[in-house]
Amino acid sequence: MNYLIITTLIWAFSFSLIGVYLAGQVDSYFAVLVRIVLAALLFLPLLRKVRVGLALRLMALGAVQLGIMYVFYYKSFLLLTVPEVLLFTVLTPVYVTLIFDVLHHRFSARYLFTAALAVLGAVIIRYHQVGDDVLLGFLVVQGANFSFALGQVGYKALIEREQLKEGAIGQAGIFGWFYLGATVVAVAAFILWGNSEKLPTTGLQWGILIYLGVVASGLGYFLWNKGATMVDSGVLAIMNNVLIPAGLVVNLMIWNRDADLVRLGAGGTVLLLSLFLHQHWRKMQKVQG
Repeated sequence: MNYLIITTLIWAFSFSLIGVYLAGQVDSYFAVLVRIVLAALLFLPLLRKVRVGLALRLMALGAVQLGIMYVFYYKSFLLLTVPEVLLFTVLTPVYVTLIFDVLHHRFSARYLFTAALAVLGAVIIRYHQVGDDVLLGFLVVQGANFSFALGQVGYKALIEREQLKEGAIGQAGIFGWFYLGATVVAVAAFILWGNSEKLPTTGLQWGILIYLGVVASGLGYFLWNKGATMVDSGVLAIMNNVLIPAGLVVNLMIWNRDADLVRLGAGGTVLLLSLFLHQHWRKMQKVQG
């Protein structure tokens, strides 16, 4: 779970960096393209040759989890405020749990309960009076949430089926294929809908894009997906919502945004409770099994 925690700390800055410095100022499709290309360049030197079927599956997962997700994600910041984007991401763990169950032809009621409890904790933290005309924004965020959930669960299932967790090649040697698939989507999106007149104009904007591409995307998605292969679906679902309080703390400490500390404490307690219950049930299951 350490990989997931490290990635959460990295990604905690992304919401505010995008919402404050990029949204509405830099073309969203260009921002997506730069982030994904930089991430791909980081892993291309490590890329190993694999059979065509595995490469195509990895590219498809990258196209969904990173490419399509980013297209939805960046668009959401044009329709919603940063707190609203955070609020509407609370459904991601439910998607993770349900997709995992569908792939394994089963229904894990306990996993769904702990994921729903995590959603409750996130809602307690981020609930506020949202704008009146946010339905479109909500649907866009759900597109991002579902793409992210489908990609990470699919990657976890693929790595486990191929037994590549600690193989001779290793996940670092194949993750470049993941970014290449995302690059295909990013290039197509920029060609179709990009606005070349809204490119970065300041060193700060370029610096943020480089950080988001190399660190948040390049290292972040590799560590997150590698971490996903090392935990069960319940922990993975819960960790998807830890991003919300982490993003709130960053806003409070750096951008000095108003925050309700009572809600933060109450919601954080519920999130911790969901993780405790899940781990307790897992231990009971192992003892009984």
